[in-house]
Amino acid sequence: MSVWRILFGIGLILLRASITSAAPMNIVVFLVDDLGQRDIGCYGSTFYETVHLDQLATQGATFTQAYAACPVCSPSRASLMTGRWPQRTGVTDYIGAEWKNWKRNTPQLPAMYADRLALDEVTVAEMLKMAGYATFFAGKWHLGPEGWFPENQGFDVNRGGLDRGGPYGGNKYFSPYGNPRLTDGPAGEHLPDRLATETCQFMEAHRDRPFLAYFSFYSVHTPLMARKDLQAKYEAKRQSLPEPAHWGREGTRDVRLTQDHAVYAGMIEAMDLAVGKVLAKLDELKLTEKTLVVFTSDNGGLSTSEGWPTSNHPLRGGKGWLYEGGVRVPLIVRWPGVIPAGQTIEAPACGIDLLPTILDAAEALPPKEHRLDGLSWRTLLKEPTARPIYWHYPHYGNQGGAPGSAVRLGNYKLIEWDEGPQRELFDLGSDPGEQTNLVSAMPDKVDELAKLLQRWRHDVMARPTTKNDSYDPQKSSGRAGGRPAELKPKP
Repeated sequence: MSVWRILFGIGLILLRASITSAAPMNIVVFLVDDLGQRDIGCYGSTFYETVHLDQLATQGATFTQAYAACPVCSPSRASLMTGRWPQRTGVTDYIGAEWKNWKRNTPQLPAMYADRLALDEVTVAEMLKMAGYATFFAGKWHLGPEGWFPENQGFDVNRGGLDRGGPYGGNKYFSPYGNPRLTDGPAGEHLPDRLATETCQFMEAHRDRPFLAYFSFYSVHTPLMARKDLQAKYEAKRQSLPEPAHWGREGTRDVRLTQDHAVYAGMIEAMDLAVGKVLAKLDELKLTEKTLVVFTSDNGGLSTSEGWPTSNHPLRGGKGWLYEGGVRVPLIVRWPGVIPAGQTIEAPACGIDLLPTILDAAEALPPKEHRLDGLSWRTLLKEPTARPIYWHYPHYGNQGGAPGSAVRLGNYKLIEWDEGPQRELFDLGSDPGEQTNLVSAMPDKVDELAKLLQRWRHDVMARPTTKNDSYDPQKSSGRAGGRPAELKPKP
């Protein structure tokens, strides 16, 4: 352990000795993979059933304009772990994405990226561990190979965290799991329920000391697999819908515009049941009033590829896109004594805020050397700010999105696509579906936001794409951006 970590730990002990307030809060984080903002009942879904999350929303705050730090998983996860923009960590695409020896016929070459979260990055688990917390991780990690797993990044316990982007071993979402960090259960045991059980056991074992339980679902990422009973339930429900599914086009991709995928619905309900199991254990242990609970997702819902399981409509696009459907996520926060029950918060929040919020609840401080880019949601509640939120995705995703950057300030959002280049400006206050490009009508606003974006990219040392000299426009199938999706039946 480095000298600064020892000194930091001593400083926290001395700080705690001087605090006369109540003991620091326990922390429970639910991070769901690929869950769209509209995939929960309290956010407007009428097809998916999420009774436990809907109840949690009545007990805390629902953020209506919360954002992931990236439209794909690994960068968002790095940001949640460190409280820093993904560009500072170097993890800007999902780990495992191709960028070397690029073969696709694209105008730009994707930027290189770090294929693991560096061990010298200080994670939320390391900060809380030095503050006296027991730390636990369950589920999807996807932040590096063995040697960079959760146990190497400050977590005392790791149940299922690997380099994989999904549950691809064994029988996938059902035991046997083929996961070297999770023992197999009885044949047919369901992964989300098993991870919930592991989380409950950890909380019970550490009920007498502060703890961090980070429950990072593999759900609802592909492969699309549900319990048979839940799948049957939603197949029957789908039959009662008054009209067929509607589809649109986004760039070169079909985009789902209605929610009616029975398997995906079953996966969501199983996820909700797992959340409910953990929340019930907090009640049983009489820890509810002593625990900060955060529920969110790592990016928007998958709507343009890989089974097209969900719709983010009226938000545009989905996972892998810089449009709202790709970056706007659900965020429910229950913080007893700080956030009044049933509150709706419209101020924009971001994944970079999770770590500062957790440190606030834990009465802990980051190392002086660790620059935090986010702010505590307590501060956001007391002093709503019109701060900019940024994205930089110099890659071609699997879902049809193209490389670009974006900034939101107030109601306005500017997207700069690397291809072209082309800009799009939207007023999210009146046009959350990003249908009307205001670039020609508001050149001064474009200039203001473009300068902000340029300064930020310089500050975080964002890596750019580069021109692809092998690109053949005659063989191109089109580009992302510039054309809103239209409602139409899918052929």
